[in-house]
Amino acid sequence: MKAVVYERYGPPEVLKLKEVEKPSVGDDEVLVKVHAASIQQTDTNFRGGTPFLVRVLGGLFKPKNPILGCDYSGTVEATGKNVDAFSIGDEVYGQLEKRTGTHAEYILVSIREIAPKPRNLDFVEAASVGVAGAMALQGLRDHGEIRQGQKALINGASGGIGTFAVQIAKSYGAEVTGVCSTTNVDMVKSIGADHVIDYKKEDFTERVGEYDIIFDAVRKSTFANCKNALTPKGIYVTTQYGPGIMLQMRMNSNPDSKRIVGWLGKTDPADLAYLTELIEAGRMRPVIDRTYPFEEFADAHRYVEKGHAKGKVVIKIG
Repeated sequence: MKAVVYERYGPPEVLKLKEVEKPSVGDDEVLVKVHAASIQQTDTNFRGGTPFLVRVLGGLFKPKNPILGCDYSGTVEATGKNVDAFSIGDEVYGQLEKRTGTHAEYILVSIREIAPKPRNLDFVEAASVGVAGAMALQGLRDHGEIRQGQKALINGASGGIGTFAVQIAKSYGAEVTGVCSTTNVDMVKSIGADHVIDYKKEDFTERVGEYDIIFDAVRKSTFANCKNALTPKGIYVTTQYGPGIMLQMRMNSNPDSKRIVGWLGKTDPADLAYLTELIEAGRMRPVIDRTYPFEEFADAHRYVEKGHAKGKVVIKIG
């Protein structure tokens, strides 16, 4: 089978389309023929080996896993003898847990990493959901403790995680403000934001005591900058995580005052089921910026690396 392989850290040119061995299905596994897979900002980080934390997680001097990618959609090719929840030909989607490898024609997944594809999404749309949707859900529900009637601000509302976060916050009954650039204002309004702030015209951090939750989906702000914009018990949630964030969390952990939360996303079958429910109910839909053919993976990395994608970027594989 073909897969996009990188054997050293560096620019997009280190990525090569190579023939690798097709995996054999184990007793508790499902072999999926991949139709599409998304590209995350984290994929470009791991490829480049920066920041240093990615080398701690993915290999100090060279990549532990030479195939990138966490999200996928496709069809079941084979199942292990202990798997009865899926059958050959089923249309599926999901995200890998604690590893990568979806930028390939076939992948092996566990039952925790797979779900029936939402009926109202095509393969490209479905491939964009797993990681970004789960991060948005976990950030708002588990760490932001979102509730009906609260005021939530999504910084980076036009990005991969941000577009899901706007829709999920709305599904919880929050009053949602999205922050984005001028060219994305109309799109962010179209996915349900009650208010949109063009960061080129206004600094949202100057709004004093207004938001119960500030979800920084693009890591472009800081707790210190956003603190004044939070309500007295407001929570600043960031997708950034590392020693500095952990120290700030320890220093600002009082539930009766303003807090900061950062975390590493996790794969949870219940979360994937919840996202499917929202999508099939018409309450959330992926925003796709661009799709690339499998052979143009390097161009896709270059585009994602710029940090201006409107929604998700997906490569078509099968």
